[in-house]
Amino acid sequence: MPGPNEITAAQLDRLIGTPDCPVIVDLCLPEDFAEDPRLIPGAMRHDHSDLPGLAARLDGARSVMVCQKGRKISQGAAAWLRSAGLLAEYLSSGAQGWHAAPGSQSVPAAALPAPVDGATLWVTRHRPKIDRVACPWLIRRFVDRDARFLFVAPTEVAAVAERFGATAFDVDGPWGHRGEGCSFDTMLDRFDLHSPALDRMAEIILAADTGRADTVAQAPGLLALSVGLSRQYRDDHQQVQSGLALYDALFRWARDGFDEVHDHDGAAA
Repeated sequence: MPGPNEITAAQLDRLIGTPDCPVIVDLCLPEDFAEDPRLIPGAMRHDHSDLPGLAARLDGARSVMVCQKGRKISQGAAAWLRSAGLLAEYLSSGAQGWHAAPGSQSVPAAALPAPVDGATLWVTRHRPKIDRVACPWLIRRFVDRDARFLFVAPTEVAAVAERFGATAFDVDGPWGHRGEGCSFDTMLDRFDLHSPALDRMAEIILAADTGRADTVAQAPGLLALSVGLSRQYRDDHQQVQSGLALYDALFRWARDGFDEVHDHDGAAA
């Protein structure tokens, strides 16, 4: 019988990429992680011996503990956190089971930029519209939920990146456009996050971001909403925060609803 604080890989997979995803905590021992340095999308690393520190870091959020095999470390940590009043579960298959499952997504730990004050720090040009909202969404939902973003004048991006240890994106460089793709495509490649849903989104984002909205049916809608958001907000951070909901909806469409149609009464056909 499944434990009351157990979550399966299939159940967790349905939550990843959505705003309802719990905090995923990778507790694998350093030697085990060194053998397979991949993370479940969105997971953060933490030392299993520092549970009080983990409780403070979670700050009341629901969480899922992950160790190598889903046994003593993750189960013990989840039980400890629940005894402290936090809603914690453990991944029954462990990291080993997750990475071995066909179709599962895993982020190479080496692809993540070095954290600055505990989280990845990114910088790009101010006044974002499409790519510079889509990329923060991807990072927050699949890479680092605590990532911070700086928006500065185009001429200052490189200097700010150097001065503050930030990673520049959507500019010339390793996190910008490559070939025919946009920065969202680059991040999918570098974080190894390709999936049918994200690739479907990428096609729309690329068309809307590169002046080819007429080539993908959904791209004009994304372009219109993105321009509207940029006119609605003067503050870039407020705009991106509102834009996250837009991309959350686009992700659910791309994952679950892309083949749904409606008749003139609004009922699903």
